[in-house]
Amino acid sequence: MQPALTSISTRRLLARVRDVMAGSAAAQVRLNEITAIIAAEMSADVCSIYVRRAGDVLELFATQGLKPQAVHRTRLRLGEGLVGDIAANARPLAISDAHNHPQFAFRPETGEEVFRSLMGVPILRDGKVLGTLAMQKTERYQFTEEEVEVLQTVAMVVAEMVAGGELVGRDELLPADGIGLLPLRIRGMRLNGGMAMGQAVLHQHEVKIDRLVAEDPVAEQRRLSRALADMHTALDRLFQESLLPGYGEHREVLEAYRMFAEDAGWLQRIREAIATGLTAEAGVKKVQSDLRLRMAQVPDPYLRERVHDLEDLANRLLHHLTGANGIVSAAASPVTEMVLIARSMGPAELLDYDLARLRALVLEEGSHASHVAVIARALDIPVVGHARDVLLRIEENDLVIVDGDNAQVFLRPGEDVVATFHESIEARRQRAAGYAALRDLPATTCDGEHVSVNINVGLLGDVQHLDHWGADGIGLYRTEVPFMVRAGFPDVESQCELYAKVLDQAAGRPVVFRTLDVGGDKMLPYWKPAPEENPAMGWRAIRVSLDRPAMLRQQMRALIRAAGGRELRLMFPMVADVSEFEAARSLLGMELAREERRGGILPASLKVGAMLEVPSLAFQLRALLAKVDFISVGSNDLLQFLFGCDRGNPRLSERYDPLSPLVLAFLRNVLTECRAARVPVGLCGEMAGRPLEAMALIGIGYRDLSVAPPAVGPLKAMIRSLDCQALRRYVESLYDLPDHNVRERLRSFARDHGVAL
Repeated sequence: MQPALTSISTRRLLARVRDVMAGSAAAQVRLNEITAIIAAEMSADVCSIYVRRAGDVLELFATQGLKPQAVHRTRLRLGEGLVGDIAANARPLAISDAHNHPQFAFRPETGEEVFRSLMGVPILRDGKVLGTLAMQKTERYQFTEEEVEVLQTVAMVVAEMVAGGELVGRDELLPADGIGLLPLRIRGMRLNGGMAMGQAVLHQHEVKIDRLVAEDPVAEQRRLSRALADMHTALDRLFQESLLPGYGEHREVLEAYRMFAEDAGWLQRIREAIATGLTAEAGVKKVQSDLRLRMAQVPDPYLRERVHDLEDLANRLLHHLTGANGIVSAAASPVTEMVLIARSMGPAELLDYDLARLRALVLEEGSHASHVAVIARALDIPVVGHARDVLLRIEENDLVIVDGDNAQVFLRPGEDVVATFHESIEARRQRAAGYAALRDLPATTCDGEHVSVNINVGLLGDVQHLDHWGADGIGLYRTEVPFMVRAGFPDVESQCELYAKVLDQAAGRPVVFRTLDVGGDKMLPYWKPAPEENPAMGWRAIRVSLDRPAMLRQQMRALIRAAGGRELRLMFPMVADVSEFEAARSLLGMELAREERRGGILPASLKVGAMLEVPSLAFQLRALLAKVDFISVGSNDLLQFLFGCDRGNPRLSERYDPLSPLVLAFLRNVLTECRAARVPVGLCGEMAGRPLEAMALIGIGYRDLSVAPPAVGPLKAMIRSLDCQALRRYVESLYDLPDHNVRERLRSFARDHGVAL
């Protein structure tokens, strides 16, 4: 059996391929020579290169071992056969008996029926699949991981030739002329609110590498060490000079990012790649490509966030290695009002741009907790994420309008849309001035009913919104956000410091801390959980905390110490039955006793609540109310569980309505039970943050709402224009209606009674 290639023979193989690529022969001739070299060096009977062409077709461009007449004749669709499967999934494949594989597609013109085993890897460049490089042997043979690794390294070198435009025109896979010139609206996900207009600047970070194969691997290792030191110095300077506030979770994001720059595993993989015969630049590129390949199928957004950080670092390292001027080429754009367009970004990349000219950010990926979104919110920049295919549909300097509030992006808007934008900006300015005038006024209805309007926050920097918007307190502090942006689990001391700062900045106003709500789509980056088919209804929130009691106890220990003689309010998320609340409350009792034994200062008062998000809890509500100090209805999860409807599914996003009579009746029943037991009840979530829905909640009887900070002003304006008793009588008539929703009925009431919506 042929042994795996050593690093010495790998270097010889790369050197031979490099010499052919540098030759003056025609591209087809050089490609033929490369397949012959690979086959000889790796003791393969066949080596073939398939190149991706327009229409997602893989065409056999060169082969050593298959019939020569098959070249340029054999074609496979993306996903067809083993070669097509490798390209479609952008991952290597090594099998000892190809003919019996379910994906095998026989092409008689190739003469491949005599070959049994196959190994293939995608030809990748900057995350794009350009083709497939495959090897075959006549006997059944189990290819080793080392051989797969060697073929991936060679494929990276071949990718430079394929991408050069000598084999297939570079513009062949571009959209047809004119497709990108029409006005277009793209919907996405709101990552930060606000509206902005400017010219598109495409986030460019590609570094051209002229030399892939090294002459002296030891010298390349030294070059890598020097570039790393230069990069660390430059990062420290960048963070020190940034215009970001001096406190908040965005600082923790940057600290975690700085730690990634020293990640031992990442650096070791780069050094190993250099040892195979690659230059330092090519080694960084290879590890970057491998990382993309491994993480392409990972659904966890927080693991992907680490990949974004490492991609950012890889690009920076490449710039230091190549001596390129400027860290990001697009940052030097002369555009005075920039809308930055990117697939994804690391947190430091945003700081490379002139923030005085940056108006908004649009991402093809991203999540609310993504590191770049945290930085953008700290800078108050509108951000829309999940803007699908925006990079394919836009050109540099196109006019772009970003509506962060409604999560939509307008490309090349017409004059009517631009005029509407200017009108909206002026209307927003006037509304903002009106809301500012209400900031210090109470949220009291015309007939004297007071409504407590609180805010939902997850970042220390957000606490300042209490004064800015005039909220009564913090109805939901999401404690999981600091856990998700760190490189490791925060200890008790760091948690305590954070919670104490939150209470200090709240200055005596109530703060309700929600214990860790992780799991589902909010996995911590340093966890490796088992995959779940339905994570929203899986191992998350209180279920995780009770299964890992030490984690919950550490958090409660930190909260108790942070309160330090002040009031402490905390609540447990996603409680499904009373026993879960009792178990969590028991752990809290243990921590209170522990703190008392150590002579610590206990909270001056303690209020413990539960979130009603799982409908099953409503059927045990009377038993629960005897044990809790308050209830908080979490409308987001409650409604998706109540309707059995994934709120993240765009096909179902408008099928069910929170202003359905059944929802209003359900919420009325909860309120009635709580009032009978004299237990305060509030509601937090998107439903509370929209004036029309909030009006309905007030009509039901809810007097404690917790919303996103920008919603405070509109809610105050609505509440102060409202006759609560007239609304209550009207809402009483809606509970038993068979309507899908009562939205228009409520709008009519608002119009007839002069309610400011």
